[in-house]
Amino acid sequence: MEGKIKLAPSILSADFARLGEQVAEVTKAGADYIHIDVMDGHFVPNITIGAPVVASIQTWTHLPLDVHLMIEQPERYIPQFADSGASIITVHVEACFHLHRTIQLIKELGVRAGVALNPASPLSLIDEIMPQVDLIVIMSVEPGFGGQAFIPETLGKISRLRSMLNSRKLATELEVDGGVTINNAPGIVKAGGDVLAIGASVFKAKEGISHALQKIRQAIS
Repeated sequence: MEGKIKLAPSILSADFARLGEQVAEVTKAGADYIHIDVMDGHFVPNITIGAPVVASIQTWTHLPLDVHLMIEQPERYIPQFADSGASIITVHVEACFHLHRTIQLIKELGVRAGVALNPASPLSLIDEIMPQVDLIVIMSVEPGFGGQAFIPETLGKISRLRSMLNSRKLATELEVDGGVTINNAPGIVKAGGDVLAIGASVFKAKEGISHALQKIRQAIS
């Protein structure tokens, strides 16, 4: 793993009445990506936002939009999210019958492609697709809701994936999503994570968004 650790504030924990302002605030505070969780109420037991909101967010930031599709049959909606300004589109291996075709669709639309794994899903599920993707997301909570506690067993999975990427000399980014805090972020980075999706620890921090993001940056430096 080389280079800067990237912080991707997750708007799932933001105040949606002030969403644009808060996206602008994390942008100014030094975020690297804006992480956007899209949920359909089927693949996960929650419903969040669609492509029009992604397009609106784009007007508040110059940062890449890291769009995480927690939805069934994501291929139906990938063109919409690409048109809305997504820089990265991640789909779940558990939600795709034809994962290779879905990844190719994302790339054909000029967007970076990612694949996500739920906590109980083994790394073997992405062994064949690994060279084709730009980003792999390891879920460190069960997807569907923000503010959950980090599953500690995930650290071993992150470490194993990092070893696999290094042994294959792949530049694929390894993102960790769920329960990331200032306390566990250093351990996640040590295990091999190089993109941290951070929700409640930033957007619900008592000390304010900017200060919280800066503290996390300092903790992993």
